[in-house]
Amino acid sequence: MEHRQLGQSELRVPTVILGAWAIGGWYWGPQDDAESVRAIQAGLDAGINCIDTAPVYGMGHSEEIVGKAIRGRRDKVLLATKCGLRWDTPGEGVDPFTYKALDGSEYQVPRNLRKHAVIAEMEQSLRRLGTDVIDLYQCHWPDRSTPIAETMEALVTLKEQGKIRAIGVSNFSVEMLAECLRHAPLASDQPKYSLLDRKIEADVLPFCREHGVGVIVYSPLEQGLLTGKVTPGRTFHDADYRAKKPWFQPQNRERLLDALETLRPIADAHKAAFGHLAIAWTVAQPGVTAAIVGARTAEQARENAKGGDIKLSAAEIQQIRKTFEELGTPVA
Repeated sequence: MEHRQLGQSELRVPTVILGAWAIGGWYWGPQDDAESVRAIQAGLDAGINCIDTAPVYGMGHSEEIVGKAIRGRRDKVLLATKCGLRWDTPGEGVDPFTYKALDGSEYQVPRNLRKHAVIAEMEQSLRRLGTDVIDLYQCHWPDRSTPIAETMEALVTLKEQGKIRAIGVSNFSVEMLAECLRHAPLASDQPKYSLLDRKIEADVLPFCREHGVGVIVYSPLEQGLLTGKVTPGRTFHDADYRAKKPWFQPQNRERLLDALETLRPIADAHKAAFGHLAIAWTVAQPGVTAAIVGARTAEQARENAKGGDIKLSAAEIQQIRKTFEELGTPVA
């Protein structure tokens, strides 16, 4: 699989990164831990040697499973995790959301990027992951109650101590990215981006290209929709957050499947599935370094890797874009 330099950092990441949100067992319904380990190891075997996780994915569970899966293979893996969504710092942070665990318990999770909180959370991640260094450490969401300078100071300190190799952020605006760059060597931003959600083309992607910041996008398959396997009749577990999203409503799934079907000649020409096309299109966009793709099974991990190996022509890239521009937005 092709590897690309991440911004101006020393890291070279594969074009497809394994996303470990679902294996934490949060928002996606129940997940078998043994199957999660097999999925991660299958991804590594297929060339996906970078794993993206976060403490909040199952309140540490995802990081623990990643740590278990890479035991004995740490030197072959790039670990990317995050900070700033805390369920364990009462009285600190802003803009909380309610975390509903599979056992029915609920927690308030605010954004907390204070210097002491970032440093403490990083130590917890090192322990769960079973490592002494994190390759890419990212602020998960911006915290409007903490100056960016304070957060960046914490991250620069961790980098100087050798506990992290590169600094990243996620879901930051252009203005926030500019402020980060005034205080730290920023390797990457992690925004949402897919054929169904191209908003970052207006500002984030051009800014990052101009300033040498890598872009690792998440949700390139729109939680599975762009694989073409989510049929109009499919139902979802009560704990699966996708059930209420607009594109997941049956009438919109049907429209999406019709659009994908028009791309079958391109898929057939590459001996590829629709999901492969979506991944290949995403990582072919100017400014995109890599795409995070989740996997809950070994077969999904192997399939995701194939998307990183496809090289679309300029005409194919344009045809795929045109198809989704004409599809428009979900209907009510």
